[in-house]
Amino acid sequence: MRLFIVRHGETQWNIEGRFQGQRDTELNERGLAQGDRAASYLSGHKFEAVISSPLKRARVTGEKIAAACGVKQLDIFPGLTEINHGDWEGLLSSEVNERWPRIVDMWHNSPHTVIMPGNGGESLRSVQIRSVSAINEAAGRYRGDVCVTAHDAVIKALICHFLNAPLSSFWNFQIANCGLSIVELREHAAPRMSLLGDAHFLYDGGEGFDLPEQKGL
Repeated sequence: MRLFIVRHGETQWNIEGRFQGQRDTELNERGLAQGDRAASYLSGHKFEAVISSPLKRARVTGEKIAAACGVKQLDIFPGLTEINHGDWEGLLSSEVNERWPRIVDMWHNSPHTVIMPGNGGESLRSVQIRSVSAINEAAGRYRGDVCVTAHDAVIKALICHFLNAPLSSFWNFQIANCGLSIVELREHAAPRMSLLGDAHFLYDGGEGFDLPEQKGL
């Protein structure tokens, strides 16, 4: 079984550097175009299923891919929902830096130690547990290739799991909006990653490959 993991397209809050978390933000114009490009790049691939976080930005990205690949139904997996940032949600990164400087420093230097402040705030470990559980459920339900549309923290937590890497390495790689990663889940063997965060199909020749710095998730 192979997983084609796609981060959702861009939102206005991505541009502003706001922490989205579980706020149900929508794709902006560029994000919709990114979803179209990802769908075009994957069009015709025979996915057994396309599964998604329930949040609109991931769901709409998944719907575009499903339509391009002839998958009739998008399956929703709540375990793929983005990390709950607690009191940080809706705030600019500058506001968070000002109000929680110590936790922000921990978030950027030892992210595995942080539980997001406020009601419902999560740790990366809790995100990893529920997202891996969602993938295991999908693996029990499907046998062919599956496309997964989800979020930055979820995808990075999954990749750490697949690579047997500690969650302390969370910031060691970057996943662009609509970036594509591919991992093969093998019986009696460790997962094997063949692609990580590919975004070449999103860029025209003159744009280059510089990714915006991630300020909020």
